[in-house]
Amino acid sequence: MPAESEDGALDRYHIAILVELQREARLSNAELAARIGLSAAPTWRRVRWLEEQGYITGYRAEIDRRKVGLGVLAFVKVDADRNNAQATKVLEEAIRRLPEVISCHYISGAGTFELQVLATDLDAFSRFTIDTLLSLPNVKDVHTSFSLGEVKAGGGVPLAHLQSARGG
Repeated sequence: MPAESEDGALDRYHIAILVELQREARLSNAELAARIGLSAAPTWRRVRWLEEQGYITGYRAEIDRRKVGLGVLAFVKVDADRNNAQATKVLEEAIRRLPEVISCHYISGAGTFELQVLATDLDAFSRFTIDTLLSLPNVKDVHTSFSLGEVKAGGGVPLAHLQSARGG
């Protein structure tokens, strides 16, 4: 059987691979094969296909931000000064280059972007806001909320809808 399904869609083995690798990306191919019920060679081909098709975009370690001294997690809405395509692209590129920004989304409603920003403490966050964020091109204003505690973080992509669609 080929690594991809007949119609190019995900089959139950692809879905099982995604579920298992989200739980533990460091599984060996042999361990992964045993968990999904296939032999090693077809499992490896399916993982490669998932990577080539862009379903799997990378592998990384999850780091506890507090253990590395990043005690502040802030959610920052950034209002753009001008809402036109070129100004937005310039601001977007500037935001991409900031290592303190771990996530950035275009948002509906008030604001143009919502950022997740990490800092060592409130003083460092304040300096980052004044010296960096407010100095970015086309930034009109920023509005910040702080995380008081994480209920859930680093969750995997929910895949139950794929399993039920495939009857698995």
